[in-house]
Amino acid sequence: MSTMSSTTAPSTMPGASGGLIRWLETCANNLAARWVRREAIKALQQLDDRALRDIGIARSQIEAAVGGALNPGMARLR
Repeated sequence: MSTMSSTTAPSTMPGASGGLIRWLETCANNLAARWVRREAIKALQQLDDRALRDIGIARSQIEAAVGGALNPGMARLR
């Protein structure tokens, strides 16, 4: 009969360098998300009012719709 043991690997980024890397990663992710939101807003602003009405939003609701404020469940899909 054999026994398996489980050990966790030590962190490869101890101390401040790991924190800096996580901070940089967070900043990059936030910038990418902002870029995607801005592109979505631009695409919706190019639609005519009839097309916007077909998808259920008014021109004044574009930014809120992209941000998930009109349907909070959709914000989780990002």
